[in-house]
Amino acid sequence: MNPQQFLDAATEATGLTDFGDDALFGGDGWRTGLAVLLESIEREANLHTMGEMVVQGELTQYLINRLRIVEHHRRHPEIRERDITPPLVIIGQARTGTTMLFDLLAQDPDHRVPQTWEVDQPLPPPRTETYLTDERIAAADATFALVDSVIPEFRAVHQLGAQLAQECVRITASHFVSAIFPTQYQVPTYLDWLIHTAQEQGHLAGAYTWHRRFLELLQSEAPGTRWLIKTPIHCWTLPELMAEYPGALLVQTHRDPATVMASTTSLLATLRRLGTDDIDTPTLAREFEEIILDGLDRSAVARLDGTVPAAQVVDVRFGDLMRDPIPAVRQVYDRFGWPLTPDVEQAMRTFLETHPREGGGHSYTFAATGLTLSAVRERTARYREHFQVPIEQH
Repeated sequence: MNPQQFLDAATEATGLTDFGDDALFGGDGWRTGLAVLLESIEREANLHTMGEMVVQGELTQYLINRLRIVEHHRRHPEIRERDITPPLVIIGQARTGTTMLFDLLAQDPDHRVPQTWEVDQPLPPPRTETYLTDERIAAADATFALVDSVIPEFRAVHQLGAQLAQECVRITASHFVSAIFPTQYQVPTYLDWLIHTAQEQGHLAGAYTWHRRFLELLQSEAPGTRWLIKTPIHCWTLPELMAEYPGALLVQTHRDPATVMASTTSLLATLRRLGTDDIDTPTLAREFEEIILDGLDRSAVARLDGTVPAAQVVDVRFGDLMRDPIPAVRQVYDRFGWPLTPDVEQAMRTFLETHPREGGGHSYTFAATGLTLSAVRERTARYREHFQVPIEQH
C-alpha cells in the first residue's frame, strides 16, 4: 500500500504525470488523503482477496481519471468559461429518501445529473448526441455483476445502474478527500482525518474545487439547465459547499436520527462485504456516529447562523416522501418557483413504476447498533426540534 506504486501505475497507464497539485484543482491535499487512506487500509481494513483486488483497481482508476481530467483542463481552459449554474443540491443524511428524491428529480430534463457511467469514465467528455448510447454505459452496467455475485442482496437496499444519478462522493474520490472510502472500507483512521484534520487544513474546500472542475468537464459537451447533485456528507460540509456554490439551492430530507443510524449501519454492513468478512455492526455504528449525528446538528447550526440562507432551502420529511413522492417533489418546485409540467410529472410516475423502491429486503433494528437510544435522542435534540422531525418507535 505504497502511494508511489499507485501513482506509478496511473502514470504508466496514461503516459501523463501532472496530477494537478495547484490551487486550480484544489491543491495537493489529495496526496495527504491518499497516503492516509492507504495506511488506514493496510492497518485496519482487513481485506479479503476480492477486496484487495477491488482496492487496487479502484484507487488506480481514480488516479487515472485525475490525470486525464487535469490534462484535459490544461488543454481546454475554455471549458471553465461556462460557469456552473447554481446547482440544486440534496443534502439529507443517508436513508432519508435522498436517493428516491434524486432519481425522481433527475427525470426532469432541466436537471443535469452526473450519471454513474460518466463519473466512472469521464473522458472523453460525454456528448449530448450520444449521451443515451455511449458504450461506457454497458461497461458500467457490467461492473455491477461483481456486486451481484458477492452481495446479491445489495439491490434490495440500494439501487444500482449505469444511468442512475451518482453521488458527489464518487466525484471527490479522485481528490481522495471523500466519504466514499469509509463507506466502502473499514478505515476509521481515514474517517477521523476526513472529518477533523482535512477540514481544519482546508482540504475539504479543495475537494469542492475539484468537484467544480469535474462538473465543468462533464458539462463541456453535454450541458444542461442546472446541475442536480447530492450526497449525505454535504450536511457536514455546508460551509465549504456554500463557499464554492454560493447560489446553490438546497433540499434537506429529514428522518428520526435513531432510525437513520440503524438503517445506515445496516446498509454499510452489507456494502462492506465487497471488501471484507470482518464486519461488526456496533463497531461500524460507533465509526459513523459522529459524522452522522454531528452532521445533523451542524446542518441545524448552518441554518441558524445564515450559512445557508433561508430562501435557498426547502425541507422534505421522509414520511411525506414515502407516502406519496409526487406531492413531496412538488414542494421543491413550488419553493423555487419552477413549473412541474404534466410531462415531467408523468416521467416521474413512470420511473416509480419501473424502479421498485429499495428497502423491501432491508431489515434492521436500532438495538443492533449497540448505541444508547437516550444518548442519540439527547445529542440530536437541537436538530429534531429545529426541523420538527417526528420520533419513530424503536
